[in-house]
Amino acid sequence: MVIRSRTPTRIDFAGGTTDLAAFASIEGGAVINAAINRYAYCTYAPVDQAGVRIVSQDLEEFVEAADIRDLEYDGNLDLLKAAVRQMNLDGGMQIAVRCEAPPGSGTGSSASVGVALLGLLDYLRAFAQGHERSKLSRFEIADMACDLEHELGIIGGKQDQYAAALGGFNYMEFYDRGKVAVEPVAIPDGLRYDLEKHLILCYTGQSRLSGDTNDRMITAYKEGHETVCSALRTVKRVARDIYRAFLAGDTEWFGELLLEEWAAREQLAPGVVTDKMQALKTAALAAGAVGAKVCGAGGGGCLLFLAAPDTESNIRRALEQMDSHILDFSFDMAGLKVWQSQ
Repeated sequence: MVIRSRTPTRIDFAGGTTDLAAFASIEGGAVINAAINRYAYCTYAPVDQAGVRIVSQDLEEFVEAADIRDLEYDGNLDLLKAAVRQMNLDGGMQIAVRCEAPPGSGTGSSASVGVALLGLLDYLRAFAQGHERSKLSRFEIADMACDLEHELGIIGGKQDQYAAALGGFNYMEFYDRGKVAVEPVAIPDGLRYDLEKHLILCYTGQSRLSGDTNDRMITAYKEGHETVCSALRTVKRVARDIYRAFLAGDTEWFGELLLEEWAAREQLAPGVVTDKMQALKTAALAAGAVGAKVCGAGGGGCLLFLAAPDTESNIRRALEQMDSHILDFSFDMAGLKVWQSQ
């Protein structure tokens, strides 16, 4: 029996970094994001011999062990090892994972892989115990994925895991002791189609390590740097305002808020906006963009642009001429899916 799963990655409109525990536990964080159809996939296949083999097709890496309890954390696919050990399944297995979003793109790809694997293993565990349905809710799977990253010492927030598990547009708030509140945003079909037409996701070609950037931001926040503290509060407030803009169907205000979030995010740490990212923003605005957003923690990865009506082709050409790559997408409204392959 072969079992497969998939989860969407996400684009974050505002609020990233405020979902980190150091900020959320004191002031409460807020993020608004949307899942997109750049998917992470996992496949489980049984094998005759005992043991486990985990293959990352994107990274061209693999790990294997005679028993899941022999999997050691050594910096090589540790999150995947942690997911397999958490579910504590017996029997020989091979697990393969891949993600359609570039690594280090700022779209939550590593969290999506983790959620997809946990969802698959939960389905497998339920099946082995004679249950017809998975035992864990999608909220529980998202929370488990967050806990595994924390146990591994990965510095990150919680928005990525919940976006991967739930899909759709979501406004999220984060509180002390890891509490998360999620409010699905009811986006009218017409607005969703307009956003798909006029939003442009651009990969800079510069991969980044979000943990390093997040560490610098949070260190400055803990030390009370006034500029950083103020910028984080602005990022949080913009997330709430974008929620209101979506409810009002006000795309003009949405574009203005994206630019406000960009300006605040630049203040969080040196290198959040690289020279190339700034040049791409300048070119996009000149070609007709009315909004620009650094995806994820910044320092590379993807940029999101909102085009003025019917200017997206001009913007795409301008960005491609600067040696960047356009990632076409539509929104995913379903989240985690697990199925038996035919």
